[in-house]
Amino acid sequence: MRRSPVVSAKYVKLLVVGGGAGGLGAASKFARKLPRGSVAIVEPHEDHYYQPGFTLVGGGLMTLEANRKKQETLIPSNAEWIKNEVVLFTPDSECSDIEWWRGYHLRIKGALEALETPGVCSNYSPFHVEKHYKEVMNFKEGNAIYTFPDAPIKCAGAPQKACYITDSILRQRGVRDKAHLIYATSLKRIFGVDSYIKPLEKVAEEKNIDVRTKRNLIEVDTSSKSATFQILDEDGIATEQTEKIEYSLLHIGPPCSAPKALRKSQFADRTGFMDVDNATLQSKRFPNVFGVGDCMNTLNAKTAASVSSQLKVLDENLSLVMQGKKPYTKYDGYASCPLVVSRHRAILAEFNPEGPLETTPFNQKKPSFWAYWLKRHFMPYLYWNGLIKGFWNGPAMMRNFSRLVKPSSK
Repeated sequence: MRRSPVVSAKYVKLLVVGGGAGGLGAASKFARKLPRGSVAIVEPHEDHYYQPGFTLVGGGLMTLEANRKKQETLIPSNAEWIKNEVVLFTPDSECSDIEWWRGYHLRIKGALEALETPGVCSNYSPFHVEKHYKEVMNFKEGNAIYTFPDAPIKCAGAPQKACYITDSILRQRGVRDKAHLIYATSLKRIFGVDSYIKPLEKVAEEKNIDVRTKRNLIEVDTSSKSATFQILDEDGIATEQTEKIEYSLLHIGPPCSAPKALRKSQFADRTGFMDVDNATLQSKRFPNVFGVGDCMNTLNAKTAASVSSQLKVLDENLSLVMQGKKPYTKYDGYASCPLVVSRHRAILAEFNPEGPLETTPFNQKKPSFWAYWLKRHFMPYLYWNGLIKGFWNGPAMMRNFSRLVKPSSK
């Protein structure tokens, strides 16, 4: 048996665990300001995906290849790439035990196996996202179900985006009248931010989409091609009631969790996510440890856009701690979700836990081509050339400027 290598935090000034958007952005920032050899990044995978593009791949609007780059081309030149994955954190001794492993976690009975059968797909996986488009193009009749889980999820708008795009494709193919589109969400409303509920309800109504709230997918039975949902009460608590729906197409919005090594570590809270100060992003137990991205228990929605604002806070606060000072810069909870409602229109939802936090002076709640253009063309460019290279710190400055020029609502 191969022995796992051990990496000590004393070996490098900064050890970055994970080469996703947050990890690459953080490594890039500090590799530029610290001496060569001071930063190491642990990441086992050779391919890096622009995950916000997966909805478009699943809708035939982008190719998977356009959303993939080799990890080695993205690692900062001044940083060391440790091509492994952390399996154990020992923060008291400032060491991490690492080895290569790869897993796919889907905590719904029968779901993982179902993904390999006809009719079942998920835009959340690079291994199944292209399958969604093929299934939609081959769809003949019956129920097309899109699910939203009763758990944290990456990009909370993605399941309904996929549903809206499917509606457009089926209409284009001339088979929409034979399809019953169902959006089954565990929430008690169509979206989690009040300001966007009415616009999205209007979209769903115009598209004749059956929105079923307070439903959590708990089982997929491929033998009967049925999906079983647990009914939740008004407080989101599971009841004993269930609903079984037959499907011709089933798109699974998977519950997401932090990596196993983090869930089992002293960094995590009882939910398994990294326990950090919601404002400074500093670990509540270890002052020399910070978080960024989806792994944290911050209150924001888990989106790539969130990472941009978090990186600005991380840059300033971690630099202060390295100088022996206390962190004081605060994360505003910013997140964004461009809700694609057709093959050429989108609602540009921007918000934090308190409500809307929009950037432009335009009506972002109204489906528009310009919002779709940003989603399809500008945001991928910004990701590859700004965010993961540590240059993009979010739209806060642009937002402040747009407020000066935004027309009065009176």
